[in-house]
Amino acid sequence: MGKVGRPKGKSNKETIISMRLDEATKNRLEAYCIRMHRSRSEVIREAVDLFVEEAEDEA
Repeated sequence: MGKVGRPKGKSNKETIISMRLDEATKNRLEAYCIRMHRSRSEVIREAVDLFVEEAEDEA
């Protein structure tokens, strides 16, 4: 019998990171996600990518 569950993909997201936000930042994030029809995780991953790319461009 084979494994049960979601099949593994090419870009698995196996690492979980939790973070603390103040209420105002959480509300801004939630409003942005609703407006853009995107998940919090998706928005945060994109923000990290942009932040790192900007830092690399400055170096």
